[in-house]
Amino acid sequence: MTVNAVRVLLVDDEELIRFGLRAVLDAQPDVEVVGEASDGAEALGLVRSLRPDVVLMDVRMPGLDGLAATRAILRDADRGTGPAPKILVVTTFEADDYVYEALRAGADGFLLKRSRPAEVVQAVRLVAAGGSLLFPAAIRRLAAARAGHAGAAADGGAVARAGLTGREGEVLRLMARGLSNAEIGERLHLGVQTVKTHVSAVLGKLGARDRTQAVIAAYESGFVTPAPEGAADRD
Repeated sequence: MTVNAVRVLLVDDEELIRFGLRAVLDAQPDVEVVGEASDGAEALGLVRSLRPDVVLMDVRMPGLDGLAATRAILRDADRGTGPAPKILVVTTFEADDYVYEALRAGADGFLLKRSRPAEVVQAVRLVAAGGSLLFPAAIRRLAAARAGHAGAAADGGAVARAGLTGREGEVLRLMARGLSNAEIGERLHLGVQTVKTHVSAVLGKLGARDRTQAVIAAYESGFVTPAPEGAADRD
């Protein structure tokens, strides 16, 4: 185990799922599973005591579910109790209102329970390093399914109110297509550091924790229109 290993907390009411995830992650020299919880209330306590870097959070659990636990963990961080861990929602079905609401609340991405071991490890490393596990086509489908719902309407004018510049708007549209900073820079003929500056400005103006929240706001506001299935969005 390396000194700077990524510390992971597993949260799932199914012991077999936790066992499998632990086996996959503990086999990595740079990842350490520091605890397990079987519900959201237990997870909240362990986040406070163990300070994990990443939480793999089942979304549907008895008692305090993954959505409520995600909100509570991020509220704790906002109150200054310590840095928020990165949260990856783990779910059986991607087209799930719980998943969508967790992403809106500030989760850094989601994993399907059928994901391959290598995908789980890659996702943990990615979010631990500050990236967002963004699946634009999946978010597009979730946003399209939610169009017109009360929750989506509540933030309907988020992008319009943000006062993005023309360049920031271009960057947001490309973020919604899943392009990396380097790919956005290539598309707009900008340096990567300049793109990072624009991304930071977009997040700040939207009040978004990460790229995922910004992309959701873009879809909900109508700033980005969900493309038809089979279009060139990238997963």
